[in-house]
Amino acid sequence: MARLKEFYAKEVAPALMKKFSYKSVMQIPKLDKIVINVGAGEAKDNSKVIDAICTDLAKITGQKPLVCKARKSVANFKLREGMAIGAKVTLRGERMYEFLDRLFNVALPRVRDFRGINANSFDGRGNYNMGLKEQLIFPEIEYDKIDKVRGMDICFVTTATTDEEARELLTLMGAPFAK
Repeated sequence: MARLKEFYAKEVAPALMKKFSYKSVMQIPKLDKIVINVGAGEAKDNSKVIDAICTDLAKITGQKPLVCKARKSVANFKLREGMAIGAKVTLRGERMYEFLDRLFNVALPRVRDFRGINANSFDGRGNYNMGLKEQLIFPEIEYDKIDKVRGMDICFVTTATTDEEARELLTLMGAPFAK
């Protein structure tokens, strides 16, 4: 939604500029992209699993997922090079802001016993990673139509150089960090 993008321009950017005293507006960190990844080990036995994952990801994000294939063969996992083992979606622009808004305001509050997301999941370079245990927290997914409960990894890539800047950016954008 354009609402969050306007909110960033009017509220978040000036607050970050003031707090970290940047010399240029180009130094203000912003959200670059959001990557949603679903890995499926059981896809090597059943090819319909990837189709189900892609359908769910397309409903959640509004964008067609990219099927990820194995780069190497691993005999212990009965995995051959080129086998489909997961799917991912990279969101940018309007879709990214719309997904962020729905994640923070609709989906995460639906998690049972939700007390906030972990504030220590930053990678040291200003990017934040989190995992979800089930896709059912999104209102687009109907419980009766899924074959199995699957989780997903969500990575927020920012232009921030430090974790502190990225944490402040996500907090101002509405991230419900645990106290």
